[in-house]
Amino acid sequence: MHKKDFTHLDEKTGQPRMVDVGHKDPSKRTATASCEVVLGEDIMANLLGGKELETKKGPVFQTAIIAGTMGVKKTSELIPLCHPLLLEKIDIKVEPSSKDRVIITCTVSLSGKTGVEMEALTGATVTALTIYDMCKGFSHDITIKETKLLKKTGGKSDFER
Repeated sequence: MHKKDFTHLDEKTGQPRMVDVGHKDPSKRTATASCEVVLGEDIMANLLGGKELETKKGPVFQTAIIAGTMGVKKTSELIPLCHPLLLEKIDIKVEPSSKDRVIITCTVSLSGKTGVEMEALTGATVTALTIYDMCKGFSHDITIKETKLLKKTGGKSDFER
């Protein structure tokens, strides 16, 4: 088994640093992350029949997907040591998973020298936060939980939960 290191720390000084990817060859990289939002049965009842939940701020899921997309694109501005990336695809879905919750999935891909896990995680999280913000007028009893990486491909290794 090979030794694992914190890649964002300089080996000699231990100081934070952005990982040098200059020597790497570009490859196709993808990542999918998810986040669960427990909205409660009252809010979810407004979603029955597939209609969009409208608020004074606009349609909840459509607005959240746009916000999540913006979050993906701004990941390097939010997470200090992330590389700015030329993203090729962002796909965010918000789907009811039971009578009181939705599951958000965010898939991001590019051809590049570094992965997109942080972008997928950021997209799922910002989408969830936007749903919370837009639904808090109905109830503050909303829970955001289980943000996780589901899958990544490309780079040194692939991962699937």
